[in-house]
Amino acid sequence: MKEVGRVAHYYPKIGVAIIDLKAPLKVGDKILIKGSTTNFEQIAESMQIEHKEVRSTKGGESIGLKVAQRVREDDTVYMASEA
Repeated sequence: MKEVGRVAHYYPKIGVAIIDLKAPLKVGDKILIKGSTTNFEQIAESMQIEHKEVRSTKGGESIGLKVAQRVREDDTVYMASEA
């Protein structure tokens, strides 16, 4: 599996993770978020860059991603399958 980024911060009240991307990501991609106590897959459905909704990103950007479960800083984000 290809690593696409790491969790930099998590906002529990709104369920959003800030992810520093190393590789491109687009809406519809299936991702796996894995860490010492985190391990789940989800579809990337809602992504924002500086509070603006985006459909796709390139590596090197930081995004806000709505996540299905709690994540922790330094959790790794992998590409499970591309849309």
